[in-house]
Amino acid sequence: MKSVRYTAEAASDLRRHRSIAKRIMGKVDRYAETGAGDVTRLVGSEAKRLRDGDFRIVFVETEAEVLVTRIGPRGAIYARGNS
Repeated sequence: MKSVRYTAEAASDLRRHRSIAKRIMGKVDRYAETGAGDVTRLVGSEAKRLRDGDFRIVFVETEAEVLVTRIGPRGAIYARGNS
């Protein structure tokens, strides 16, 4: 299983969306454990996104770790210029 870390910005995003934070963290943990989930590499970036309903989890993955960088609603997450 890969370790999961959250950047300060991603942790802030989780606090902002408290009502679904547990569900999002579960999706990330499941992906880190099994590789299962709706994951796509972002164009022009090393980052990937994991879909959870209308929310997107943007992360960078290495062989040992999943680093979550942003979490937010579909319409807003890509408008911020994430990489």
